[in-house]
Amino acid sequence: SDAICNFVICNDSSLRSQPIIFNPDFFVEKLRHEKPEVFTELVVSNITRLIDLPGAELAQLMGEEDPKLPGTNSTASGFFRSLMSLKRKEKGVVFGSPLTEEGIAQVSQLIEYLHKNLRAEGLFRVPGNSIRQQMLKDALNSGTDIDLDSGEFHSNDVATLLKMFLGELPEPLLTHKHFHAHLKIADLTLFDEKGNKTSTPDKERQIEALQLLFLILPAPNRSLLKLLLDLLYQTAKKQDKNKMSAHNLALMFAPHILWPRNVTANDLQENITKLNNGVTFMIKHSQKLFKAPVYIRECARLHYLGSRAHTSKDDLDLLPSPGSRELQPLKSQKRSRLDTCHQEETQQRTEEALKELFRHVHNMPDSAKKKKLIRQFNKHPATLTPGPDVPTSPAPRRARSRSFSGLIKRKVLGTPVILERKSRDATPEPERVSKENVHLLQKCGSPAHTSQAKLKSLEGRKEESCRRLRARLLSKESASL
Repeated sequence: SDAICNFVICNDSSLRSQPIIFNPDFFVEKLRHEKPEVFTELVVSNITRLIDLPGAELAQLMGEEDPKLPGTNSTASGFFRSLMSLKRKEKGVVFGSPLTEEGIAQVSQLIEYLHKNLRAEGLFRVPGNSIRQQMLKDALNSGTDIDLDSGEFHSNDVATLLKMFLGELPEPLLTHKHFHAHLKIADLTLFDEKGNKTSTPDKERQIEALQLLFLILPAPNRSLLKLLLDLLYQTAKKQDKNKMSAHNLALMFAPHILWPRNVTANDLQENITKLNNGVTFMIKHSQKLFKAPVYIRECARLHYLGSRAHTSKDDLDLLPSPGSRELQPLKSQKRSRLDTCHQEETQQRTEEALKELFRHVHNMPDSAKKKKLIRQFNKHPATLTPGPDVPTSPAPRRARSRSFSGLIKRKVLGTPVILERKSRDATPEPERVSKENVHLLQKCGSPAHTSQAKLKSLEGRKEESCRRLRARLLSKESASL
């Protein structure tokens, strides 16, 4: 079935107090089933963040290359490897066949029975009766109903048959592709204050890496691995009765769930300790290893809910609560108010900065640079207009005065005298002002502040002086003639 979970809305008030079952890995499983390529890429990218996998080992993990396993290129112990492979040639419906859901359903009967008989001393170490084991194996292969509680079989028979089933699988339960990754996980250790590696295992990183690796196991392998590790975890909890610790159990099961097929102890050499310790670690922390890391859950959730294109109506109706829906308009209104306040505050800072800049320009001494800056302000009145507390027009310029002798010469030559200048005329530099002009300015004041009557009287006096001077010059010329 493609359905992962079924959600039922119950309106019966008598049942509302019952606990609600919620699967935190819902979106993880949904992404795994609907988009396996996206899911695998997400998980593998985080695995490579934790452990260093060279190109060849990464390609093997992704299934792009055939795994290169120890002992495949060696001729040593070839007889034993060929003998082991011959034992696996006889395939049954359950034993010796690739792992299927049907096979897991048959083997799960053995696991359920062993959960009820964990107190047997030497469980999984002491072999059972071979005849009873063969009878039980034939019954499982044929699909015959078996009553293990009838007392016909002993717990050691069932435990040995479970190991036999795992040992006859075409590949280990953790698959050949993951072999090198598990060796790297065993090397994850803590760092000291100086950044140097220590011999202390980094348990948190190891758990996280195993969680990620288990996520990309084939579904049947992952299901059976969870059942098996939970059984071994419960067995180790009763080691005071059965004398089987987590390490002892790891020695029994590491060759079946992690060692590559058709290899011997000589092929693995120094890796045996790593592999056995790795299985011991899995048994002790089995209750944490089948939960997806929080960031994987969040990425899977955002993949569906972050984009409307990938969101179904059921997802939208299921996750947001009614209270959160009512809060959406309030959140949008609050966000718009915050945006408006931010814009107003920015505009206020800009205006204050412009005022300060204009005040600085206005207080500058008269120069060509000041005139240029003021003209720039005047060109952009909409954006650069300062506030009312800052003067908006440049200070009145004093009209350039003329020397008295210059006025007389222009009058004699017939050049009109311009007493009023337009505001665009440049202000003269202080060193060019003559004594007569200074005296005249002190006496008459600036033309910008002189009334029309004063200007007319001043012009009259200058005209009278010019006439007298002209008459004097003419009288001298006639006398000389």
